[in-house]
Amino acid sequence: MSDLREQVRARYAAAALVVDEGMAANDWEIGVSCCDPQAGLGLQLYDVTERRDLPEEAVLASLGCGNPTAVADLHEGEVVLDLGSGGGIDVLLSAKRVGPTGKAYGLDMTDEMLNLARENARTAGATNVEFLKGYIEDVPLPDASVDVIISNCVINLSTDKPKVIDEMFRVLRPGGRLGISDVVADDALAPDDRAERGTYVGCIAGALSFGEYTQELERAGFADIRIDATHELVDQMHGAIVHARKP
Repeated sequence: MSDLREQVRARYAAAALVVDEGMAANDWEIGVSCCDPQAGLGLQLYDVTERRDLPEEAVLASLGCGNPTAVADLHEGEVVLDLGSGGGIDVLLSAKRVGPTGKAYGLDMTDEMLNLARENARTAGATNVEFLKGYIEDVPLPDASVDVIISNCVINLSTDKPKVIDEMFRVLRPGGRLGISDVVADDALAPDDRAERGTYVGCIAGALSFGEYTQELERAGFADIRIDATHELVDQMHGAIVHARKP
């Protein structure tokens, strides 16, 4: 499992470095992104007016399969946590939505992405953001300290998804909610079938099915669970929005 984590870390560290060369991370080698790098689908899911107000490097580093800030229904004064925040695009968008009385945290395990995100925050003049180094299986925040958790095509990359889901439940306040973009497989696909359709670091082989995702969220204690497919990435595997609430 540690080998898989290192493969993921190295892959996304390299993606961060190419942004310094002015190349979109989606364009660097087939499979670095959770979306079809030829289509640049993840980037297309952000409204052009949102992208226009962000540092170019934050936009170039977008590697996700959705736009979680568009579905998280953020409100002024809320505290938001982005799991696997990468170059910071979703943190910066969240910071604007929660305003100066709110706060947006980004959590990432990759030094190169954290350096890029912090520079993007400085360029954007964002003062209500903080980027933390750590693992999504061990979130460095206190219990019940967050109102909303977002994530963009990252949970599928974890080698211990039950621990990630437990950590999300732990750090959310009562009434807190999830607004997550992720890759999800049809229930008919066994793990071997998923592995035939793509790699682990490409966000395919490690994806949960709709049923597995729902079961894990229920086990952790979440309520009002809804997982909606938004687009098919490969045969029977989808970009999806995951909603849930901590009672």
